[in-house]
This record gives sequence, C-alpha cells and structure tokens, in this order.
Amino acid sequence: MGRSEKMESVIIRMVDNVKLKNSVLIVGLPGIGNVGKITADFLIESIKAKKLADVFSHHLPPQVLMNEDALARLVRNELYYKKRKEGDIVFFTGDFQGLTSQGQYEICYKVLELATKLDVKRIITLGGYQIGKLMELPRVLGAYTSKEVKEEVEKLGVIFSKNEPGGGIVGGAGLFLGMGQELFGLPGVCLMGETSGYFTDPKSAKQVTKILVDYLKLGTDTASLDERIKEIEDITTRMIENPSPEERKEDLGYFG
Repeated sequence: MGRSEKMESVIIRMVDNVKLKNSVLIVGLPGIGNVGKITADFLIESIKAKKLADVFSHHLPPQVLMNEDALARLVRNELYYKKRKEGDIVFFTGDFQGLTSQGQYEICYKVLELATKLDVKRIITLGGYQIGKLMELPRVLGAYTSKEVKEEVEKLGVIFSKNEPGGGIVGGAGLFLGMGQELFGLPGVCLMGETSGYFTDPKSAKQVTKILVDYLKLGTDTASLDERIKEIEDITTRMIENPSPEERKEDLGYFG
C-alpha cells in the first residue's frame, strides 16, 4: 500500500490475485450476539479458506489490536475465498462494522464493487435477531431479495415471517442485502439466528451454520461449536444465579 497525500476512505489491499467463478459472497460481521462473525469465522477455518484481501478504512475505530505477545495490528475487515467445483465462496468479515452510516455505505459499496470482479452471483448475509431472552433451540429467520434463493433455504428450515423481523435489518447484514440487489443486481438472502443479544451466542450461530452447510453442501461438522456453547452457557448460568445490580437493557428488534 503506497503513501498518498490524503488517505482514501476505504483501502482494499489484495493479498491474492486468484480468479474466481460463479461465486457466492457470505457477509458475517460483528453484531448482535456476534452470530454472523462466529459463523463466518468458523466456516473460514473449517473449510480452510485462504486470505484474499484486507480492507482498511478511517470509518473503522481508530485503534490497533494486540495478540498475546503484544504485537499490534491495525483494525480491519477481511476477505477470504475457497475455490470449489460447485462454485467459489467469498467471505467478508472483520474486527468491526463502520462507525457511521456513511462509513457502512462506503465500505459496503467498495466490497460489492470488488465482488463483481470476483464473479459473485448471489449474496448471503448473516446476523442475529435480538429477542431479549434465552432460547433452547434458536430459530433462523430470513429476509430475501430473490424468491429463488428464498425457496431454496426455506426448504432447509429458514423461517420467513411477515411479522418477523419487524424493525428492519440494521448494519452490514441488511446493507449488503439491499445495496447488492438495488445497485449491483445481485440477489440474496439474510439469515438471522435468534439470540438474547446480551452475550456472544455460539448456540444461535450453530443453527445458522447448519443452514449454510446444508445449502452450500460444505460437508462440515458443526460439533466443534458445542464447546463454545457450553462455555457461554456456564457463564450465563453464573450471571443468572448472581445477577448484577444494574441489568442491561437493550432495544429489541435490532439486527446486525
């Protein structure tokens, strides 16, 4: 990345010049319950997806993150890919979503511009649907811009209800779906796992992951998420048994 007099608002630094064909773009950014990010990170690791690009932007928080050795790196979003005979897969995930509406729009537009060059034909966005209570078996709700994709995932158990979600889909999970269709002609679907919204929710992410694994025929075992589910459930149990004096109150109906 060369220096310039003025930093561009969104900088995409390619780390691989691979040529992709008939791709699907999966968007899993941090959000409610971190459902989308957990799902994306799990699939990237399990199918051994390769790094495609880093996305830097002044619309992301002004900070660096450090590893266990205190090695610092600038916050970023990332693109990964997996080549397959059935059609290639591109993942978009990262450390944060844009801090402002303008930032989210600009990052989304730049990534979708690149997506057209990667022969992306459809979009699947991932997020959490906050319901404010713990669920033993979270449902996966959907929103769509393509009737064909809707019918395909509906057969796998995704619920499309005229009453849910009622408040719209905020953040990358909604923006990539809408902008992809309206400005780039890319059909898509959003998969939202029910979550309390108060904790990182691998249980909800597991249900979303199962849908994706079936839909994309990935043949990936989701059992390794069970350990993370148990860790969160243990923490939740302790918090319920020893409640904080000030309970968190979140707005319901927010998605991300």
